[in-house]
Amino acid sequence: MKVNPYLNFDGTAEEAMTFYKSVLGGEFEGGINYFSEIPGMELPENEKNRVMHISLKINDVVTIMASDTSPSMGHILIKGNHNYVSLAPDSKAEGERIFKGLSEGGKVEMNYDKTFWGAYFGSFEDKYGIGWMVNYTLQPGEE
Repeated sequence: MKVNPYLNFDGTAEEAMTFYKSVLGGEFEGGINYFSEIPGMELPENEKNRVMHISLKINDVVTIMASDTSPSMGHILIKGNHNYVSLAPDSKAEGERIFKGLSEGGKVEMNYDKTFWGAYFGSFEDKYGIGWMVNYTLQPGEE
């Protein structure tokens, strides 16, 4: 299992991650995904170019991930919610087990479910106030 820091920004994720890349090196994996790419999503014009997801692979061990908040979707950056621990389990079942266990007694933000980007994903704040994301990328032939 990999554990990665996940940072949230209020409209400056691309700028910040580009800066981190200039200092730390590495490459963006999978390009930069914007909220405007979500199928069927109606967003205010000023939020369409906000980053839904960006991943900076610094080396084989360290990857920093990030996104912008989307105020129209109810996401508001509050100091303390700008950092998540992102887990990439080795299987869908392991992801489900981790999600269920760590979210018990906490506040689920997004249920662990299949996404349009080809993964099972869920996010929550645990009972201690720590933000977590669980993302299992589906392998070819998996549903």
